[in-house]
Amino acid sequence: MDFLEEPEMKYNLIGRTKNFAMDCISLTEHLPKSYLGNHIRGQLIRCSTSVASNYRAARLAQSRKGFIAKISIVIEESDESEFWLGIIEERDMIDNENEVLRLKKEAHELTSIFIQSRKTAQLKNH
Repeated sequence: MDFLEEPEMKYNLIGRTKNFAMDCISLTEHLPKSYLGNHIRGQLIRCSTSVASNYRAARLAQSRKGFIAKISIVIEESDESEFWLGIIEERDMIDNENEVLRLKKEAHELTSIFIQSRKTAQLKNH
């Protein structure tokens, strides 16, 4: 079942969410080897990869309700990614501030896109 608007948007988001996850993984390789650095590394890898994997799962949902449930997880995980990127930024944990800001912006944009997708699916439900 297909709950998203444009076919191009679906395929773009598959790549976009995977690239987001890969870029976050790469960023974590530059975090300090400290308790906080290790904690954030694990958290950011977990939530950023969850954005990509749960988006793929949402696309395969067998019902509108299933899609809404999975896309809600995607929203939570992309928002959490933005949170951890904000901590990295505020703690000045990485020299490449532009990359942190780019990824933080991407997390915010992905969250907004998926919130709109959920709203669209919920409206079609009534």
